[in-house]
Amino acid sequence: DFNERCAQCSEVNWGLTDGGRFYCRSCHNVTERTREVVNTDFISNTRIQTISKGLKKQEKTDRGCEWYVCEGFQLVLKKQAEALEALGVCPQMKDEILCNFWRRYLQKTKQAYCNRPAGETVKALSVCDSSTDVDSEPERPSLLHFLSLSESEGDLQTDCSFASSISKISESTSVCSGSVDGSSYLMKNRKEKLRMTMPMTLSFCYMALLWLREPMTLSDLLRFVVEGHIPYLNVFQHFPEKMKLYGLDLKIFCVESWPVYEEVYNKMLELAAFLDLPRFPDITDSCFLHPDMLCMKYLMEANLPDELHNWTCRVVKKICIGEADFLTLVPGNKSTRNVKYDVLAAAVIVVVLKLLFLLDDHYEWLLSDFVEERNKNNKEGGPYFEFKKWYKVIKCSLDVKEKKLDEERAKYLWRCEKPLFYSAKKKAKVLKRRQIVVNLQNQFGKLSGSVQPAEKPNPSSFQLSWSEENTDGSCFHGHSLKGILQEKCGLLTAMNPDYWLCTVKLCNEKLCGHLAHYREVDFPQSYHFVLRLFAFLLRIQPSYIHDEVCVIEHKLFNKKLCKKPKYKTGLRK
Repeated sequence: DFNERCAQCSEVNWGLTDGGRFYCRSCHNVTERTREVVNTDFISNTRIQTISKGLKKQEKTDRGCEWYVCEGFQLVLKKQAEALEALGVCPQMKDEILCNFWRRYLQKTKQAYCNRPAGETVKALSVCDSSTDVDSEPERPSLLHFLSLSESEGDLQTDCSFASSISKISESTSVCSGSVDGSSYLMKNRKEKLRMTMPMTLSFCYMALLWLREPMTLSDLLRFVVEGHIPYLNVFQHFPEKMKLYGLDLKIFCVESWPVYEEVYNKMLELAAFLDLPRFPDITDSCFLHPDMLCMKYLMEANLPDELHNWTCRVVKKICIGEADFLTLVPGNKSTRNVKYDVLAAAVIVVVLKLLFLLDDHYEWLLSDFVEERNKNNKEGGPYFEFKKWYKVIKCSLDVKEKKLDEERAKYLWRCEKPLFYSAKKKAKVLKRRQIVVNLQNQFGKLSGSVQPAEKPNPSSFQLSWSEENTDGSCFHGHSLKGILQEKCGLLTAMNPDYWLCTVKLCNEKLCGHLAHYREVDFPQSYHFVLRLFAFLLRIQPSYIHDEVCVIEHKLFNKKLCKKPKYKTGLRK
């Protein structure tokens, strides 16, 4: 149906390229003209026009295929979900849970699975008839794969409501970014609270983990990110080569800071409410996220006696923080306080240690001297637990771990290992320069005698491990608490009759940002050391654990304690 003569050979012998353009079979001249076809197999009474993919323009500029910012984030989520699966997370987390959350987000933000708002002009969208019912698509691409880059085709396929096929690169791709909508994405969504960001990818992952009640807390998730087991830092190096990344794209996908616990957690709560998710599955006493379970884990990691678990369970039961209604997330419910499961368990252990040892920089050392004398005459079962000996062992190990962590963070190279290049012509040059830099670094490293960076550690739920088989007595799991307890009315109670309260009145969290203010100089060093230990295990600030300790204390004592004027004297119950 194309009868024009070829401009070069004057023949009328046309064929069609894969891009839909006419070419001369005689002289192989390719024209800019495309063919219009009517496809009745797709949707009745709808004409689909095949438009140019701009291959010639792509070859000239070599800017890769056309892609959108949401496709980039979708690829990041896909990589993170696959990494979580490799760590042992339930496979349905990616296919059923995370994928549905993401699709719902795209629909809510009107980026996909919805009709475009009237009057909104969007560049670089393919011709899509307004009568097409997006919600009644016969087939949906499964599991975040509707963005995946095929090796044989250079285009990224997305939902037809916002980018069902490729359009002209010359008219769409921003000169300031490799993505089509990089510049407009930052300008348009600057004021939006739930604009997709890299930390929000972790919020999506944690929300999916929480829905499945997986045995992975938010602190575990962020630690695996820092250790490199979950793609986050320099994740764009996993992008396909044809997805060119530069300019404003780097501002969106390039991360030069560690993920922050509070930011990821708060965004997760906002996302759950924004997506109108129903009540999450109940957190029962058989779930890993239950305080009794997590307390057991952190007691083992903190090298504390197993018998302390009975006390943590008593505290949990006393203040009713082990109930499903308290622990289960209900999105958008402002009447209940949201639970940070790992922080809650750590705070319960801190409160128990204060109940038994007071942690006022005086009583715990006197009690340790008393237990040391009792251990000399102890001939029954295992040794009695000595706080002073435990403190020395843990402090030595904690100092080494913290120093190693600080050094690793200081030496971390934020630059991507995979160099970025924006043209195939410059690829060889960029790779050669990168190789020269690596060789020079290795040579200078050998001359200076610097230690080569250690390999990525294997993922583990425990950062500190203690074995009872050690003969040096550094493991306290089997130690008994009888040395610091007394029998009263048939029950073992603490010898310590006193308790000091961290704060008399809780602050307004909405106004102050914290329920209680924490400064190290205002509290005993023993108390700060315990907070420091659990803050290291959770990779958060000690003030977050202190806030939760204050809340538990007010629930436990129900305002029966008065504010202690000085930490040297205890408050009588």
